[in-house]
Amino acid sequence: MTTLRPFTCDDLFNFNNVNFDPLTETYGLSFYTQYLARWPEYFQLAESPSGQIMGYIMGKVEGHMENWHGHVTALTVSPDYRRLGLAGLLMNFLEDISEKKRAYFVDLFVRKSNQVAINMYKNLGYIIYRTILDYYSGENDEDAYDMRKALSRDAEKKSIIPYTQPVRLEDLDMN
Repeated sequence: MTTLRPFTCDDLFNFNNVNFDPLTETYGLSFYTQYLARWPEYFQLAESPSGQIMGYIMGKVEGHMENWHGHVTALTVSPDYRRLGLAGLLMNFLEDISEKKRAYFVDLFVRKSNQVAINMYKNLGYIIYRTILDYYSGENDEDAYDMRKALSRDAEKKSIIPYTQPVRLEDLDMN
């Protein structure tokens, strides 16, 4: 049986088994603690009966007016626990929190090359809203898809009308 519980500072010393995946973005400790302090309800962990961290989701709520939305900053599941529906469970949790916060939509960024994740998000009802050029930097810069799912407050689904042209990171309104 899987337990969903709030992520704690102590978990930062025990989640390496999840973060070793090359597609998982790993941040500095101050980044994680900032999320824990500012948006604790958006930072959840899936734990096995033996206490092993199976996966986690980290997000926030941001924006203003019709751009008020939940954002998935990181979602990852340990390779040992993939294909069990944990990512969907964690996403549903974040969507429920966003509904309670009266958000219009939930968004996330995913590497264009990560077809497994893209398909999973599509199966959860997300659409590719736009392409962000060179969003991921490193040895090989890579574009990202900004994927979105409208929530009940966006009855007209305005938040998921896709852009037809790619955008640059510096042109984004991140709020």
